[in-house]
Amino acid sequence: MTNDDERIALFLDYENLAIGAREALAGAAFDFGPVADALADRGRVVVRRAYADWTNFEDDRRMLTRHNVELIEIPQKMGAVRKNAADIKMAVDAIELSFERDYITTFVLGTGDSDFSPLVQKLRELNKQVIGIGVEASTSKLLPPACDEFLFYERLEGVEIPEGGVRTRTPSSRGRRSGPKRPAAAATPEVELTVDDLTVDEPIADGPHAEPSEADLGVLVTRTLAGLERGATGAIRASTLKRALLRKDPTFSEVDYGFRSFGELIRHLASRDVVVLTDGTAPGDPEVRVSEGSGGEEQAFALLRESVAKLETKSAKPALTGMKTQMRKSQPDFTEKRFGYGGFLQFAKAARAKGYIDMDWDEAADNYVLWVPASDSPAPA
Repeated sequence: MTNDDERIALFLDYENLAIGAREALAGAAFDFGPVADALADRGRVVVRRAYADWTNFEDDRRMLTRHNVELIEIPQKMGAVRKNAADIKMAVDAIELSFERDYITTFVLGTGDSDFSPLVQKLRELNKQVIGIGVEASTSKLLPPACDEFLFYERLEGVEIPEGGVRTRTPSSRGRRSGPKRPAAAATPEVELTVDDLTVDEPIADGPHAEPSEADLGVLVTRTLAGLERGATGAIRASTLKRALLRKDPTFSEVDYGFRSFGELIRHLASRDVVVLTDGTAPGDPEVRVSEGSGGEEQAFALLRESVAKLETKSAKPALTGMKTQMRKSQPDFTEKRFGYGGFLQFAKAARAKGYIDMDWDEAADNYVLWVPASDSPAPA
């Protein structure tokens, strides 16, 4: 998504980020540097604004000023229940800027609060790209899917993870607080704030981030690429694939799989015979297609044939329903999605097209029935 012509406006719900980072990272302070570096890879940041009651963030204020961030003061009302008060002001400023500065193509919202979801949707209606940034442990489940891309602060390059590691909140502490509300603390730099001091209307992400596996990566890429190939009239480029992956999962990042760039990731998959790469018209942006071998597709077809042969008798043909379970008796991790198929029926039809099995609809059984062709061996296409 790197584009030097992108013009970016950055809006930080700073209390949400700073308090979330402190609680998730064993007391570590929020560092704006990794955020600035991540956005520099995506374009030119022309607006930088952070919203908070700055009497509670004296050190942070100096740090942000060094990074040329404009500080917007959102004072808390004395005697009122403490609430993150940046929501409406941030939303109004972002919408106003989208109309006044039409050259701004991307809005970056630094928050984990789902209250900003309507703002995300409205900016996208106005043909703006929206990138979210939030602390994973304090980000609502509803916010990342609404964005074009979502970056978790803890995973940004340059974020120092303290020796205590990443902390996650317990289920009992998530969501709206029950019981009597606490009165607001005095607005002084010594006030100790927590995420629970802010109004939270959604359960936030459950538990620690599950480490993605290479098998998961292969399934995700092949399914996405197969879908692109079905709807495309020409070749699929790696950049198109990356954008499609982000549309499916805005939190997708090749870094989570151990690769420094998407090009490195896609070359690795090519070496594993999951995809095939060919030189495209644009340097550094190869054309990608699903490998015919697709990391064992022919072996999967052969397994289907063997499973059908075991169940087939002279008087009865096995049904499609239950065949996947039969295959998993021999290969427990089998899934047709690893090879880019949306469902098992689609996989079975592909096996029929390549001559491994035959199949037809049986009205009496109200199901597809399968059998091994009369020839001794399949005739792969």
